[in-house]
Amino acid sequence: MRSGVIAQKVGMTRIYNDAGEHVPVTVLKLENCQVVAHRTEEKNGYTALQVGAGLAKVKNTPRAMRGHFAIAKVEPKRKLAEFRVSEENLIEVGAEITADHFVEGQFVDVTGTSIGKGFAGAMKRHNFGGLRASHGVSISHRSHGSTGQCQDPGKVFKGKKMAGHMGAEQVTTQNLKIVRTDVERGLIMIQGAVPGSKGGWIVIRDAVKKALPDGVPMPGGFRAAEAAVAVEKESE
Repeated sequence: MRSGVIAQKVGMTRIYNDAGEHVPVTVLKLENCQVVAHRTEEKNGYTALQVGAGLAKVKNTPRAMRGHFAIAKVEPKRKLAEFRVSEENLIEVGAEITADHFVEGQFVDVTGTSIGKGFAGAMKRHNFGGLRASHGVSISHRSHGSTGQCQDPGKVFKGKKMAGHMGAEQVTTQNLKIVRTDVERGLIMIQGAVPGSKGGWIVIRDAVKKALPDGVPMPGGFRAAEAAVAVEKESE
């Protein structure tokens, strides 16, 4: 198990492959995606990496979190996420994960917050067919119709599909294909649509239902922490 990354959704575009066919892609940008902390079996009961992305203003960061970031020697992050990893795939604290963490042709699972639609009816929210267009139906053509039974059980069951708030919830889309990566600009291009609006934070992981292709870096693609690099240069 490898670590995932936190990226920001830039938008959608299309690119052309070698056959001249255009492929619709979602562009995701890695912005200061760094390892903030380790979770170990001895201390926490499981092995994981805490990863942060984006830059947050110090004045808007709680004091406890400021101390947490200071220990890791990284700037305050806007978004944090944990990724379960195996012990041999732990990445050092402070390292910045780059776009070549994934390879072209690899399948990934992406998680984001869907675009909020507000209050929606049953037809839009649950794809109901609606009532008949004539034959006694008046006004309520797009209503959801009957919701319960008679005296037994005499109630509407919890979880019944009805009109209500739609969107603005966590959505995971599986088995999306990495089309291209740009390490210099920190871009990852994924075929198809990704849940969330422009500017939203997206979590990208290796696909659970697909095997890792050859050439995937282990434990991942990253740059070493700047502090560690500076110490090495001074010792030389």
